Formats: sequence, structure tokens, C-alpha cells
Amino acid sequence: MVLEALGDRTRRQIVETLRHGPSSVRDLAARLPVSRPAISQHLTVLRRCHLVTYEEFGTRNVYRLDTTGLEVLRAWTESFWQAVLDSYAERVRADHAGRAAEPRRGPGPPQDAKELRQGAKEIPQQKGLPDA
Repeated sequence: MVLEALGDRTRRQIVETLRHGPSSVRDLAARLPVSRPAISQHLTVLRRCHLVTYEEFGTRNVYRLDTTGLEVLRAWTESFWQAVLDSYAERVRADHAGRAAEPRRGPGPPQDAKELRQGAKEIPQQKGLPDA
């Protein structure tokens, strides 16, 4: 529901405006190219998603951000990252366990230049290639 609410450009603009501080419907309508009734409708959607809250001051309602909706959205998106990180950690553990179980093949890499030259002499030459 929060993503649907924030999917509308005008509602995102309202949220962005409210990031700078509380505002009335009249003030929001003055800053955005939208009528007061339209602003009120957008604020109702945002309020239902717990993205804004308001206080009554006489005949005016002053709106401010409510972080509850954003916290729900953040938890939801973080659950995806946690699943990815868990999957990655499992893969690393499996790869590490697989390498530890593999027997070493051969004597291993050469330890110095002399051993490297000796290994090169033992490789049979292919036809058409000059000797090293």
C-alpha cells in the first residue's frame, strides 16, 4: 500500500515538501500545481498508509510526516537484502567446504624460478612451435 501511495508523483511531492516541516493544505496547494481538494484527497491516501499525520488547529489541519509507513517499507525492502545476503553466505560456505574436501592435485605451484624452469622443460613441445 505504501508503494502504491508513493507511486503517484503528486504524493511524492507532498512527502518531499513535508520533509522540510509541517504544512497546511492551503500551504501545500500554494507550493504545488494542484487544487486544495486534490491535495486533501492525496493527503487522505498518505494518511491511510501512515505516511502523514495531522493536528487540528481551529479550522486548519496541519500535516507532518509520519515515519511509521516508511519504517514498514524499509523493513520490507531490507527483508529482500537479508535473503540475498543469507543466500550469498550459504554459497560461500558451500564453496569453501567443497574446496576443503577436494584432494590436492600434483605438487602444487612452483616455489621458485628454478622449479618453474624445470617444470617448463618437462612439458612436451607441440609441432610447429619453437623450442623455448
